[in-house]
Amino acid sequence: MGRKKYIHFEVSERKILLRIIDILAIVLGLYILESSFNFDYLRIEQDTIIDLMVLAVYITVFGTIFEIYDLRQSSKLDVTFRNIVFTVSTTVLFYLFTPVLTPFLPEQRLQILYFYICLITMIFLWRWAYIAFVSAPRFYKKVLLVGDVSNIENIVKPLNEKDPNYKIVGFINAETNVPSPITFKGLKEFKSSDLLHVIKEEKISEILVASYNSENITSAIYHDLITLLDRGFIIREYTQVFEELTYRVPIQFVGKDFYKYFPFSRSNQNTLYLFFHRTFDILFSVLGLILGICILPLILIGNLIANRGPLFYVQERVGQNGKLFKIVKLRSMIVNAETNGAKWAQINDVRITRFGKFLRRARLDEIPQFINVIRGNMSIIGPRPERPFFVKELSAIIPFYETRHIVKPGLTGWAQVNTRYGASVDDSLTKLQYDLYYIKHRSLFLDLNIFVKTFSTILYYRGQ
Repeated sequence: MGRKKYIHFEVSERKILLRIIDILAIVLGLYILESSFNFDYLRIEQDTIIDLMVLAVYITVFGTIFEIYDLRQSSKLDVTFRNIVFTVSTTVLFYLFTPVLTPFLPEQRLQILYFYICLITMIFLWRWAYIAFVSAPRFYKKVLLVGDVSNIENIVKPLNEKDPNYKIVGFINAETNVPSPITFKGLKEFKSSDLLHVIKEEKISEILVASYNSENITSAIYHDLITLLDRGFIIREYTQVFEELTYRVPIQFVGKDFYKYFPFSRSNQNTLYLFFHRTFDILFSVLGLILGICILPLILIGNLIANRGPLFYVQERVGQNGKLFKIVKLRSMIVNAETNGAKWAQINDVRITRFGKFLRRARLDEIPQFINVIRGNMSIIGPRPERPFFVKELSAIIPFYETRHIVKPGLTGWAQVNTRYGASVDDSLTKLQYDLYYIKHRSLFLDLNIFVKTFSTILYYRGQ
């Protein structure tokens, strides 16, 4: 069997494609606009290159905030249209009111409306084409799962949820001894002897090997995999794919060779990176405290009406290297909320006051923690600091939980912008996977990504 390639787009390719074609579609729209409607606010010519580049930056940044580059949301036309409207509205607003970087306001104000409608129309038409063609089943990456897949549902579900174009079409159980057949609804099981035939008939692009112990794979399957590898067929290990698609470290699949999974980022010891990181922490914290002082009168009024009691509360948290420190927050729960002992906050938790719910959703309750950042107990970006009681409890259940303490805890982090508030052991496991991914891949680019995505979390009111 020769190596036959099937057309599909990788996650990174689709994200780049969305961004590039967005910009090209806008340029095309502006060209059509100036050719048909005597539009001269932003023309396509050499003198306006800087203006066009600023527009491209605005679209990219605000598009990230309003999630038009999220692959799951980009596959739904109604959600995509909503996000495009938010993105373009914010982009046009900033573009009009930054005349130092952009053209001055046109004398004919109707041209602003043309500009606004043009951006929405061109991006939406391209996104319709993306959903109809690029995101269509013909471009799915078809994958065959091979391995000792006794935990198959937990293996398949995260990948299917994260990438709509990554399709595991079936599985082959490669265990040497199978006490009972595996049953999993929604995924077809193939015979191990039909591996080569299945690849051809199902147009498989990639084999995903998920095995806790490679010794469990039968010699026949092993021989077929070697044969395919020699022919240039793509065979990948599950934990590698899991990390690439979900941006999480799959610690539940990490065994005694754990050191292979934690080649921590050089940025954790990079003096220059840490200097810029700390400088950003201080500058942003000062701005955050100034903002907090400006809105303090409104917070005091809200606290007096719907959150009666002390405005602040202090709580012990676990910091870098397990060192304890006191965290300062705006109180969002009733006074003496934990008289019966510490417990996780739940959705619709009766202990959270009406005003406290608003503070949590808008992340305003975190403002006093800028003081912790300035003191050096915390950073702007990092794993959220947890209470000693829960750290002790979770460390006994979840492997590598205390590994998250090798960096400073943060006001926001990779887990916070990718998942909701953790209220159980399972939620804490998911958050830990994100935290370890951040520690493993920590960089200025990832920090910037988290910073931008934090605005999405605030704007879409996703706090708890």
